[in-house]
Order: sequence, then C-alpha cells, then structure tokens
Amino acid sequence: MKNQSIKFSRRGFLGAAAATAAAAVVPVRLFAQGGKPNSNFNGVQIGVNTYSYRGMPGSAEQTLGYLLENGLSSVELQAGPINGYIKRPDIKADDPEASQKWLAAAENKEILERCAALRKMYEDAGVKIHTSKFGNIGEGKMTDGEIEFNFIAAKALGSKVITRELDKNLAKRLAPFADKYKIYIAFHNHEQINAKTYDDPFMALSDYLAINFDIGHYVASNDDSVVEFIEKFNKRIVSLHLKDRTTKANGKKNLPFGEGNTPIVDVLKLISKNKYPMTADIELEYKVPEGSSPVKEVGVCVQYCKKALS
Repeated sequence: MKNQSIKFSRRGFLGAAAATAAAAVVPVRLFAQGGKPNSNFNGVQIGVNTYSYRGMPGSAEQTLGYLLENGLSSVELQAGPINGYIKRPDIKADDPEASQKWLAAAENKEILERCAALRKMYEDAGVKIHTSKFGNIGEGKMTDGEIEFNFIAAKALGSKVITRELDKNLAKRLAPFADKYKIYIAFHNHEQINAKTYDDPFMALSDYLAINFDIGHYVASNDDSVVEFIEKFNKRIVSLHLKDRTTKANGKKNLPFGEGNTPIVDVLKLISKNKYPMTADIELEYKVPEGSSPVKEVGVCVQYCKKALS
C-alpha cells in the first residue's frame, strides 16, 4: 500500500497548534467573546473521539476546553464525561427491578435537565455532540431498560449516532431501539473486518445499523483499498476514525499522521469530492512525544486534515 500522497511538515503544524493554544488559553472566554470553532473543511466535518484525550482530566467541562483549544466543532463524546455530568444512576444488572428502574431514570426530570444542560453548554460553545460512545450498549446482562436509557440520553444530547464495538450477535437486539429513536448504532472495527464483513445479512435488520469505520485498523489488517471500501459502503458509514497505521508487512504500528501507510489524505479528498455525509473523527493512538500532550497532538492532526482539504 502506498504512503500518503502528500507529505506535511510536522514542525509547522506544531507551530500552528501552539498558536491556536495561545489564542485559546481560556477557551470559555474565547467563545464568550463570540469566537466559535469551525472544523468543517471543504465540506468534511472533522471531529475527535475523546478517547484521544485519555490520561488528562476528563470531566465534560474539561473535555470541552480541549475541543475548543483544538478548534473542533464536532465530537464523539465518550461515556465517561457524559455519565459524570448527567449523574447516571448506578443500578445493578442483577437487581430484579433493574429494567424498570432504568426506564424510570430515563424519565427523571433532573437527569433529562442535565442532559439538556450538557448539550446546551457544548452547542453554545459551538460544538455538536454528533456521536455518543456507549461502548458496552447491549452487552452481557444489560437490561432493555438500560439500553433504552442510553438511547434517550443520546437523543437528549443531540447525538445522531451511538458507537460501540462490532458484535453481529447484538445487532438483532439493538435494531428495534435504533429504529424507535432514529439513532444509528454504528459498529466500530479493530482488525477483525474485511471487504465482505458488512455484506452480512445482519446489516439488513435496520436502516439504523451503520458503520463507524476505523481506517487505520483496516490498513493494519487488510491489503485491499480503504478508498474502495468507503466507496462501497458509503451509505452505511456514518463516521470514520482517523489514525495512521502501517501495514502487516510494516509492523502494524501507530504513527503520527503522514508517517504510516494509511491514506488519510486520499480518504478526506474522497469524502469532500463526493460530499459523503460522514464525520471524520481523529482518534489519537500513537505515542505522545516527550514534551507534548494529547491536546497538542490532536491539534497537529487537525491541522493535517485542514491542509489536506485546502
């Protein structure tokens, strides 16, 4: 597989990221003065999976600060910041009344108000919670009531998508909830998929079963074209995870954008050219260099995407 068709100067992007950070030392002050982020570049909505900020303080407010510092207007928000802010109840799955208790929680006025407040805080700052990451939805002993709670919370946050790991066996269970709330369940891949995975009949269970396509993981485990995969499944892909990995022959390494074998530039140009309505979310997985931070490195990735689409 070829390397990136365009190479960029990482030093230049670090400088740009530093300048952005300097302009947004106090992100709340920035948007209070009327400045709001816009990370839609040439028709491609760039966002981030907030897993990228792991290792940093992770409240909903702190996470919003990172997003503003990175100039991002869309986010795949992990469950941690969501649950902490809305004060998600702790209801044990083995409680015989667990399902009913979750349904009651989904109608709880205070919880719904906190969901609305979280959405408003982000949207007032210029950030859309496009996707809620409830990675274990439907698993194990999770009751139908808790599944429904997750969908109601996601809808209250304004999310169009819930992401979770690929599990064909859960598709039948989750499909009716996705249909009911008109929220996509988007399956995220690691290295277990190939070009025929989503030809499987399980995808036909609902128009709201979708794909959260990780292009880096795909390159690390397959030799065929990422671009062709996106072209084939573009109507099912609602979001991408952007990362740069090398091929199997090159060790499957996670590397800074532009240094691996993942054709990030070609993918972004494809989305722009065809006006595919999918978000492209940065997922930082390479080792953060000494003296840097996850926020700075996400900033580098944002600038890479912006340059690719200029």
